[in-house]
Amino acid sequence: MATSVTGGTVRAVFQAPSWLHASSTRIGGSMAIVLLFLPPALFLFTLFVALPMGEAAWYSFYNWNGYGAPTDFVGWRNFELLFANRAFRIALTNNLLIIAVSLAIQLPLALGMAILLADRVRGTATFRLIFFLPYILAEIAAGLIWRFVYDGEYGLLAKLWELFGATPPHVLAEPDIAIYAVMVVVIWKYFGFHMMLYIAGLQQIDRSLYEAAHIDGATGWQIFRRITVPLLGSTIRLSVFFAILGSIQLFDLIMPLTKGGPSDSTQTMVTYLYTYGVTRMRIGFGSAVGVVLFLICVVFAFGYKRVLMRHD
Repeated sequence: MATSVTGGTVRAVFQAPSWLHASSTRIGGSMAIVLLFLPPALFLFTLFVALPMGEAAWYSFYNWNGYGAPTDFVGWRNFELLFANRAFRIALTNNLLIIAVSLAIQLPLALGMAILLADRVRGTATFRLIFFLPYILAEIAAGLIWRFVYDGEYGLLAKLWELFGATPPHVLAEPDIAIYAVMVVVIWKYFGFHMMLYIAGLQQIDRSLYEAAHIDGATGWQIFRRITVPLLGSTIRLSVFFAILGSIQLFDLIMPLTKGGPSDSTQTMVTYLYTYGVTRMRIGFGSAVGVVLFLICVVFAFGYKRVLMRHD
């Protein structure tokens, strides 16, 4: 507030603070940006995400082959056939197995390598690049490479068995062990991504905490349990989220490897959708699979965020 004297009268003049003008300008600029970019984003999201999901939910109640308009309304019949189908139960079980292997082997391996390579010493950058390269490689290319590795006639695995005078196995042709061969590829392909996540998290931890722990005589296991894991908690929870969601949606790594075979032993929910819904032109049935997969992903994502990531 300022004062001025006019004709012997003292008049108070109120002036808004400069920070209020700046705040109003920033709010107005932010609203302009929102109004400029939000409508196109909402339009594209509606056109390419919301409408296709709504159509898939609608088609799931029809026996439809994709030609013409759907007219054969079957209600919940597609969902009944889905849950009664043996191949879908195998696919669901395989997804659960891949999730278990990712959590029990892939993530601990990634964390261990991250701890070894987190320090900025000579040579660690090279090893980080080596372990991260499989993640950069396209899934189709990775699947084709490992298909040749597993080949029982000319592959690397066959040559190793021949060195010991044994008959090479056809790993991807054995229903009992093919899914485990796929899991090896999944671990190899994605653990580098989680390793880099952990390295980024480890580098944010104050090094003085480790120095103080060493001075106090803490062991390596005590430092890991009391300092590293708690301070890396948000990164670990994010890594687990990515691992589970990626395992549920696993598709393009399996198709060049096994195409879901032999005898549906390596099917996942997405490869099952493609095999039984798209290639066989059972669009209504495939839409039912898509609806179930969508609900599983949505329930997991929101439930996980609500329960485990609410403070992150």
